[in-house]
Amino acid sequence: MATTPTPPPEQSPRGYGYSPRGGNPLAGMPLPINPELVVWALVIIIIAIITLASDKVDTPTFVTALTALTVGYLLSRGIAKASRVLEH
Repeated sequence: MATTPTPPPEQSPRGYGYSPRGGNPLAGMPLPINPELVVWALVIIIIAIITLASDKVDTPTFVTALTALTVGYLLSRGIAKASRVLEH
């Protein structure tokens, strides 16, 4: 008596080929908060605490420091993004 051949097992769609996320479903998700922004905010908070606690640092000095740090942060982000333009 002849037996019927069993069909080959079906391949899963993730078995072969290119996977843009590498199998990690969260790899393509953006972070809700930029870690560099958190560091910038912490530095601003520290400068605000120093301003409140010290007699040598007054409001105009705080505003000047805030402006300088904000300009530096935005320039660093712009340079970082500009360096990745040709990679894509």
